[in-house]
Amino acid sequence: MTQSATKRRWSLHAGLLALWFAASFGLVFFANDLQMVVANWPVGFWFAAQGSVLVFIVIVAIFAWVANGREPPQAGFDSVTYAVYARTLHRRFAWYVVCLLFFLLALAFAERMGMSKVWVAGTFLSATLVLYAVIGVYGRTAEASEYYVAGRRVPAVYNGMATAADWMSAASFISLAGGLYLQGFSGVTGEAGGLAYVLGWTGGFCLVALFVAPYLRRMNLYTVPDYFAVRFGGRWPRIIAALAAVLCSFTYVVAQIYGVGLITSRLTGVHFEIGILLGLGGVLVCSFLGGMRAVTWTQVTQYVVIILAFLIPVSWLSYKQMGNPLAPLAYGQQLQKIAAMELELRDSPVEKQVIAEYAKRARAYESKLKDVDGALQAERQELRRKLRALGDLRADDERAVALRRDLVAVPKDANAARELWTRAMAENWARAKPLGGMPMHSNPFSGDPVGSADQKQEFETSRMNFLALMFCLMVGTAGLPHLLTRFYTTPTVAEARSSVAWSLFFIALLYLSAPALAVLVKYEVMAHLVGQPFDSLPAWVGQWARDPSLLVVSDVNGDHILQFAELKIGADLVMLATPEIGGLPYVVSVLVAAGGLAAALSTADGLLLTIGNALAHDVYFEGESDKAQAMRRVMWSKFALLVVALIAAYAAAQRPAGILYLVSASFSLAGAAFVPAMVLGIFWQGATRAGAVSGMLAGLSVTIYYMAINFPAVRSALGLAGDGLWWGIQPVSAGVFGVTAGLVTTVLVSLGSRPQPTGFTEVA
Repeated sequence: MTQSATKRRWSLHAGLLALWFAASFGLVFFANDLQMVVANWPVGFWFAAQGSVLVFIVIVAIFAWVANGREPPQAGFDSVTYAVYARTLHRRFAWYVVCLLFFLLALAFAERMGMSKVWVAGTFLSATLVLYAVIGVYGRTAEASEYYVAGRRVPAVYNGMATAADWMSAASFISLAGGLYLQGFSGVTGEAGGLAYVLGWTGGFCLVALFVAPYLRRMNLYTVPDYFAVRFGGRWPRIIAALAAVLCSFTYVVAQIYGVGLITSRLTGVHFEIGILLGLGGVLVCSFLGGMRAVTWTQVTQYVVIILAFLIPVSWLSYKQMGNPLAPLAYGQQLQKIAAMELELRDSPVEKQVIAEYAKRARAYESKLKDVDGALQAERQELRRKLRALGDLRADDERAVALRRDLVAVPKDANAARELWTRAMAENWARAKPLGGMPMHSNPFSGDPVGSADQKQEFETSRMNFLALMFCLMVGTAGLPHLLTRFYTTPTVAEARSSVAWSLFFIALLYLSAPALAVLVKYEVMAHLVGQPFDSLPAWVGQWARDPSLLVVSDVNGDHILQFAELKIGADLVMLATPEIGGLPYVVSVLVAAGGLAAALSTADGLLLTIGNALAHDVYFEGESDKAQAMRRVMWSKFALLVVALIAAYAAAQRPAGILYLVSASFSLAGAAFVPAMVLGIFWQGATRAGAVSGMLAGLSVTIYYMAINFPAVRSALGLAGDGLWWGIQPVSAGVFGVTAGLVTTVLVSLGSRPQPTGFTEVA
């Protein structure tokens, strides 16, 4: 590469990186100063929810266009044959979309003609799972290049769809809109979130395009640990990278299988654990039989289901409320109405009654915790006294049954009581706040930059947590092995660049709509649900309230009217219940559930494949191999995948944490483990094996330590007081410290060690 060409390349990188930084961290930092309203939109909110995402798409598109224009045609690539192959795929894809739409319309007509809900759900679920299974069986292979990288012949647009399906996990489909509903722009004190997820999960693709994907693709690898072996040489870089891939992917896949169980149980009515096993069967058929070849084309079909399942109910709710089906363009007016209703609710006397009752309950639990043994004994005696009184008065059996149930529910011992009452006290204190503890939806950060000292500190901590979470999600995106492996499947480096652009475009279709859905559902709740008598609430409230983790309604102040603070909605409810909230046919509810299932299955496919390949290809085997050994390697990958899938299913059945938290934690782990050593290895010849190994270990160690030491159970077991936070950063953003530690360690150790000859030549 000539000096002038190198200068042009770096000028392109520098300019696009500066634009990326300004559109993300720059705008977010000054979001509180951008509160002027233009065309119904608070400017800061619009950029965080939409404007910056559009800028990110422009960045990756410009990079692909300019870099591909400068690059000569790849040697040995037959463009004519490839064009014919692509046209064949276009025809098949068009037929698939038409048939899917026709199938949906036919089911809607059958429902209208009297087909039962059970049959509608069963038919649609069976049809989609059979489709995925057929693709899995048709794509079965034992050939290494097909199993690991789909033969490197997936066109950019289809790889973009497959990547989008792989990327839009259960967290994106099920929990993102719910998280935005609950957290607004930036979350609450101690829980960053909101639009940080939208910015982080889209802005990270700029880093993938500029610094990772095309350079890894040029090396013709199979897995991400392959890169560490080729670049740094020796066994340890590959082993550490493989184990790190297993760790972050396992954390991620547990969340997906949890989502599979949740949706399958909702769709079929079976128990949660049975739902996990049913969904797991769909995952294994694709990833076990055909590897990346089958997974790729399954994910393409799943993307269509996912995007239709999200856009149809959002568009309908938007049309119902505003007469405009283009929700991302129109929901600004609802945002302004919500802001006005939030102020009314904060000043409402009946809302204050509910808040006072929650505070009273919290103080009662606080009092019990001062003498747990005495309070436990007094509670049992009081319930027994009431039972005796009812018996003496020959009261109705219903009240007696309820009292007996309460008596059975009394904690068995002091430890159980302490744990239960501590949790109840915290929940009641959390709800003993305006809007049930939820932030003002369009407020950038909590606290007040011009208020008291405490309010200023709260504001700075809130903004810092938002930026930290966004950073972890972006850098983690550039390090997630199951995502990077997708760009190995394109036929050329140029197609890999284009594929990143297509991926972000297809992802943005959902991510631009998720904030709209959160606002539309919140308006529906505030305008049409709050203030209704309890006996007049719509049917969907009673149906979803059967699961307290998704919906709780209680007449706290006893006026038989639903107040906003008396309603507790779980994050996973918002998307799943949207069709019922909007009054759509049941077939759309089934489509939404199938979309969530497709999102969880598609991501679980990619993650399990990554774990199996890391264990068999990178840990068990290493080095060059003949064809027979390559086939044995594939079989070991399949076996490892099966074992890990069963372990992950068991872990998911324990319901370890929320989907969004588990997914976010995996981003911190991936960013800290891979990105510093990987990017330095690509762009800096001075990076050494010792530096890479030390950097990966340092990044992982710091991240895991920070997460573990701030886990409540760990702090309680070690007798640690306080929260243990560094500069107020929440544990989910531990990657901030891990990435920094990994970067500094890699550089310092590389400068102090001698490079080992590996045969690696610069790819940048």
